[in-house]
Amino acid sequence: MASGEVRCQLEGAVAHVSLSNPGKFNAMTRAMWRELRALFEDLQRNTALRCIVVRGEGGHFCAGGDISEYPSFRFDEAELRHFHEQEVWGGLHAMLQCDVPVVAHIEGNCMGAGLEIASCCDIRLCADDARFGAPIAKLGFPMAPREAALVMSQVGATLARQILLEAAVFEAAALQACGFLSAVLPIQQLGPDVQRRAQRIASLAPLAARLNKQTFRALNPLLSLGEQGLSASESIANLLSQAYRYAPSAEHREGIHAFLSKRPPVF
Repeated sequence: MASGEVRCQLEGAVAHVSLSNPGKFNAMTRAMWRELRALFEDLQRNTALRCIVVRGEGGHFCAGGDISEYPSFRFDEAELRHFHEQEVWGGLHAMLQCDVPVVAHIEGNCMGAGLEIASCCDIRLCADDARFGAPIAKLGFPMAPREAALVMSQVGATLARQILLEAAVFEAAALQACGFLSAVLPIQQLGPDVQRRAQRIASLAPLAARLNKQTFRALNPLLSLGEQGLSASESIANLLSQAYRYAPSAEHREGIHAFLSKRPPVF
């Protein structure tokens, strides 16, 4: 049975958001996506808030989605569409729409859903042991269109293609080189550095920060990607209409069942 939760602790003007799914490297459950959305909508309304720090518990950021849930819904096209377009994108969109500066504290695995969540953050700091990727090709399915657009906008087209087409996993240095990371630090220095930066942001003009974030979204529509954010052209509208037809495919079933059976998939 899936477990996990998204927690939040307020310390003055800084909110500390924690992804927690013990034993699964904080893999996101469906409930956690809904909690993430509700939490960031609440944080957006908190006018006293000046900075948000997002991290995972237990030495990892987030290893992706909680695959133990997948057989219960992923093979039905309508349910799969609802999962990605409402639950997953609902959480990511709430983060992107938040006007409070968001700092990512990244350790260990930052895969799939974790990479998407990190892509919603403004400043990304990580430990030198962090690993990044989205090896979902091994599970027999693609990244959803909105999520792929988000990741590509942050890591760049070349790295995004390697991540999705090769199932490549990268060390922190590669993500820093492409501009995704602001800093890579020894693990013992990461926490204090995140804290210093959060306090620095909290000491600055909060209205200016919120207005800057609104400007960033206006200048780069990919950062807001609302309900119609990917349907500006006929080709993209067609893509979205067909994006989840793979739900009952043999490859999709094989990839997920192989992972849960702890065996290599046969495609």
